[in-house]
Amino acid sequence: MPEMHDNARLALGTILQKPARGIPTLSCNIMEHAFIERLAGEPPGSYRSDPVNVYIGMMRNMGVCMCCQFIPENPLTMADKGYESDHQRSATTGLEEIQLDGMVIDSPEKAVEHLERFEFPRMQAAVRGFDENARVREILAGEAKIQDLLGPTILKTGYGFVHFPSLRYYQYGYQNYFMAYALFPEIMERDFALQADLHILNNKAAARAYREGNLPPLYRLDHDMADGRGTLVDLKSLDRIWFPHFARCIGPLIAAGVKLLWHCDGNLMQMVPRLLECGLSGFQGFQYEFGMDYLKICAMKTRDGRPLIIEAGVSVTTTLPHGKPDDVRREMKWLVDNGPRTGLFLGASSSLTPGAPWENVKAFTDGLAHYRTHGRE
Repeated sequence: MPEMHDNARLALGTILQKPARGIPTLSCNIMEHAFIERLAGEPPGSYRSDPVNVYIGMMRNMGVCMCCQFIPENPLTMADKGYESDHQRSATTGLEEIQLDGMVIDSPEKAVEHLERFEFPRMQAAVRGFDENARVREILAGEAKIQDLLGPTILKTGYGFVHFPSLRYYQYGYQNYFMAYALFPEIMERDFALQADLHILNNKAAARAYREGNLPPLYRLDHDMADGRGTLVDLKSLDRIWFPHFARCIGPLIAAGVKLLWHCDGNLMQMVPRLLECGLSGFQGFQYEFGMDYLKICAMKTRDGRPLIIEAGVSVTTTLPHGKPDDVRREMKWLVDNGPRTGLFLGASSSLTPGAPWENVKAFTDGLAHYRTHGRE
């Protein structure tokens, strides 16, 4: 375990669900450069010239206690009004032609052909060549590097090195992939099974890294599987062909005592009980406007009957960009009053893109400081 000062110790105690006076502050990915610099106490233009150090300075001045997803250079893709015009397009952001391994992916049949010709053999070869010891070393080195950058006041927790089967819309595009998902369910399950065969090896290495490196026992899983209407694919199909492979993937980490959280985008209410049945310990990031029932979720328990860990966030889609400072303060109080008595973190629901009023950001950072110091008083 790294050297820890008070804020980091508060975060670790909250992970362990010990009673505490204060509510720890989560890392908040603020994307507007002027706000990053203002919060860091640095002059205009300093973020672009030294993004990592200025971003970390912002985090420290905000009193951040815990960081999982460390993305200090992510705001470089943003200008004052959103993404820069030269932002690289992908299969899900308007790429005109999707090409993979020399194949043009322009139909569900082509997506399936690419899976069978390229992805399936690639995963089978990766299973045969997997080096657990090397992967353990890689994970530990990566976590130590970021922890050293953050310093002793901010606790680095897990993100990005635990794997599980994913929906490949990011690779083949929404239309090609979801048509293939509907038309060829047996190929989709084959894909999930092969992904799981590989990822369980990775996750056994990750579980070893947690034990051998005495890493803080928390990890955030992140894969968008819903929009505002509900899950991106039929829930019954997930029950048949995805959840069994997901559950076996995360088994080594749960056995090692790692508490897994799920990042929530869209309306995931139907998935929440199923994720808990698989062994998850809590959730992060809620789009309340789409039907994510914060009160109902906070009242749920893990499969072994423990209260959940909740990383609660002020809404970055409604309250922070469109509300008033009083709305921000009111939502923070609501999150705290209705959150679990132990295991509650407080931050923003996701990245805060440019355009929110400074007065709202100031009310937000002041609120974080208040609850970090005074808790529910």
